Amino acid sequence: MNIEEFKALLRDYGIVGAGGAGFPTYAKLDKRADTLILNCAECEPLLRLHRQVLKMYTHEILSTLDLLAKAVEAKTVYIGVKGSYKRTVEAVTAELDSFENMKLCKLPEVYPAGDEVVLTYQATGRVVPAGAIPLSVGVTVLNVETVYNIYRAMQGLPVTHKYVTVTGEVASPVTVYAPLGMTVAQLLEQAGGVTIDDPAYVLGGPMMGRIGSTAEVVTKTTNAVLVLPKNLPLVQKKLSKTTVDMKRAMAACCQCSYCTSLCPRHLLGHPIDPSAFMYAASNGITNDATPYVNAMFCSSCGLCELYSCGQGLSPRSLLTDCKNGLRQHGLKPPANPPMRGVDGARDYRMIPLSRLRSRLGLDVYNKSAPVSDTIPEPQRLRVLLSQHIGAPAVPAVAKGDRVEAGQLIAHAAENALSVAIHAPMSGTVSDVTDRVITITK
Repeated sequence: MNIEEFKALLRDYGIVGAGGAGFPTYAKLDKRADTLILNCAECEPLLRLHRQVLKMYTHEILSTLDLLAKAVEAKTVYIGVKGSYKRTVEAVTAELDSFENMKLCKLPEVYPAGDEVVLTYQATGRVVPAGAIPLSVGVTVLNVETVYNIYRAMQGLPVTHKYVTVTGEVASPVTVYAPLGMTVAQLLEQAGGVTIDDPAYVLGGPMMGRIGSTAEVVTKTTNAVLVLPKNLPLVQKKLSKTTVDMKRAMAACCQCSYCTSLCPRHLLGHPIDPSAFMYAASNGITNDATPYVNAMFCSSCGLCELYSCGQGLSPRSLLTDCKNGLRQHGLKPPANPPMRGVDGARDYRMIPLSRLRSRLGLDVYNKSAPVSDTIPEPQRLRVLLSQHIGAPAVPAVAKGDRVEAGQLIAHAAENALSVAIHAPMSGTVSDVTDRVITITK
């Protein structure tokens, strides 16, 4: 299969980045990449699905990755897996001899090892310029589940389900192969139900996830549902308002610079400087826009506010607010900003995942969440038309239509970055809007 055939397959079968970003994968296939990296870092605490999927489907994933490498004419393929994922490492090692130019890259047990800029440097030693993507240095990074979905597409099976880890204050932590459009409430039932009153639901990882509700539905980028007590400092931080965060910064920021010293992008030489931003923002300094403009190079990993700051301040939240404000006014990150070079102390400033997990108060939830043998079959699914970066898919069915599992229900928007969407189950289309297609058994 050549690169154009792969692109058409990925677009038509609804393949997007399953690691959380949701970028249509067909747009990442490019012959400028001489290196492919399989991302199995899974750096967020408590998440387990990627290592599990790679262990279960090692040959399928590696063989698909090999075909992708041949299609883009990449010379080297790295399998990026944390060394602590011993069973997954063993499964990969057993298959490597079957593939040329494929290498195992054991990653340290640190956060955020899964950031594709950090991963690119860890695997290849190449530094992605600030504001650029790995392709700028000849690298394409693909998530484990994304490649597994490509394998399924080659078997004629579109994306209709998503692996989701459900853990925290639930009776039986589990990883569920959930149909798209299933509610969070239904996911929680698969984990035996919630064990505390009035919890908070974090959709995604504890560092970069957001507070959500049980009425929300599974999409192609849903990786986890964490059930946590509302009084947990981590949850309180996510519930805080930026207006309050700014007042606290004005009162308490002592310019210790730990936020900058431990910033993963700063340590790679990017111009992001949380400490300089906090000083400028909390003191109302406006005669130098540099700290504000450089906020656009923040990766939002959350280390600065959830680990580094001894005062419990919120640099990431304030940086995000600044970035959003600049974008709303049409400002883009400056092209080719100056880079300082990789910090010589970088290797000594990476944050051990065990220490991060302890700091967040999550050790008690660090439990196995095995993949369930049961695939849920809800009576009703609300399938969103926008589950990826780019233009929403366009409905291809009408209310009252009968659809079969795997059938196309929304095609990719024409002349736009977009992918198709397919029915996760057989049933009747009970509603169609410009945002959602509802299917009922």
